[in-house]
Amino acid sequence: MKHIVFPAAIAVAAAIVVLAGTIACAAESAAMSVSSRPYGKLPDGTQIDLYTLTNGRGVEVCVMTLGATLTTVRAPDRDGRGDIITLHRKSFEEYRAGHPLLGSVVGRYANRIAGARFVIDGTEYKLDANAGKHHIHGGRNGFQWLPWKAQPVREDGAAGVRLELVSPDGHMGYPGTLHATVVYRLTAENELFMEYTAATDRPTHVNLTNHAYWNLAGADSGDVLEHVIQINADGYLAADEALIPTGEIVPVKGTPLDFTEPRPIGSRITELPRKYYDHCYVLRSDPGGRMVLAARVVEKRSGRVMEVHTTQPGMQFYTGNPRGFCLETQHYPDSPNQPKFPSTLLRPGQKYHQVTMHRFGVEK
Repeated sequence: MKHIVFPAAIAVAAAIVVLAGTIACAAESAAMSVSSRPYGKLPDGTQIDLYTLTNGRGVEVCVMTLGATLTTVRAPDRDGRGDIITLHRKSFEEYRAGHPLLGSVVGRYANRIAGARFVIDGTEYKLDANAGKHHIHGGRNGFQWLPWKAQPVREDGAAGVRLELVSPDGHMGYPGTLHATVVYRLTAENELFMEYTAATDRPTHVNLTNHAYWNLAGADSGDVLEHVIQINADGYLAADEALIPTGEIVPVKGTPLDFTEPRPIGSRITELPRKYYDHCYVLRSDPGGRMVLAARVVEKRSGRVMEVHTTQPGMQFYTGNPRGFCLETQHYPDSPNQPKFPSTLLRPGQKYHQVTMHRFGVEK
């Protein structure tokens, strides 16, 4: 006997499906939230706020306006238990006392510039020499130590915070007044986007990154040597003893830097001269500038997985603190003095724009 379905029944069924989808989307949007509270004050009285982003699926992100700092990321393990998976300080006073750039946005130029100088259009600019005779992470008073102005971001399927900073002409030696913006967006799909934009009124160099230290087992769980990592890079930048690039790109194959196949961070770490990683990987980037998968990390005890996608051409892999690892997506160090490297020069009328996304999940 044939089952006959009348058009009216089809219409009702379709309406029910649409209504169910609408309810699900509405519930998902309602679960997204962004809130803020005062976190502390600088000596000059400037208030620093702490923004909290949640997505209703167990991921929580906290951002401090001092240094546009990602203070904590909380994510669930395979059993649904949430842990903080970024190294952090426990109070504003502890951050003020000093920290190794835990989750801060570093700039105007992340990583090193040789001799703390560069030349633009025939004019030499001398930067703050804060790494011996070299320059690193924007200088002693880089973006990571400055208060940013913030406002909440509320979008369909995402909650975020937009942070803005004006770096005056001559700050740490850099030419041009730079208007920099960082937007953190947490999505319902457990994705954390970090979108960077900048504009200048004079030619200058820009290279922004986030300096978070990750430990997917939990911030207080011990070292990260058993984390299994895969890095989509066939080469890395050769560097001298001061970690200044020589200009040569070296294949990773057959070296302790080869993570083209997944393996534990600590599997060959003792073969390195420094006994830790502090290397800039040359990523398999997309010619059209679209985001590509840079790295995938798995922590087997908790089941947590983190993927890093980016538009940037390079990524600094750092394990100098064994309790956490850094995956700093960026342009190459010393690009202002290396004409063969992808350029970091920003001119008036141009827009600096880079995006990095961290996706969190679990393996059962």
